[in-house]
Amino acid sequence: MISNNPETQYETQNPDMVNHPSHYADKSIEVIDYIRDTLSTQEFTGYCEGNVLKYVSRWRKKGIVEDLRKARVYLDWMIESAEKEYS
Repeated sequence: MISNNPETQYETQNPDMVNHPSHYADKSIEVIDYIRDTLSTQEFTGYCEGNVLKYVSRWRKKGIVEDLRKARVYLDWMIESAEKEYS
């Protein structure tokens, strides 16, 4: 069913691939929430660090600034996790 709501149409045509990738849209919870809940704080910090490195390392080759945005999101999560771990 196609929605007549302009916001829904925009989201369908232009999904937020940084914060809500469409390939995870069929799940009842955000995958990152499951990962965060499953890993220890230290493990989650390391997981985020690995993703920061991945996205920062590959963005020039792919020429996609979106990868820098993804790195920023993971860095923010890493900071939050590290604050819990070291406070």
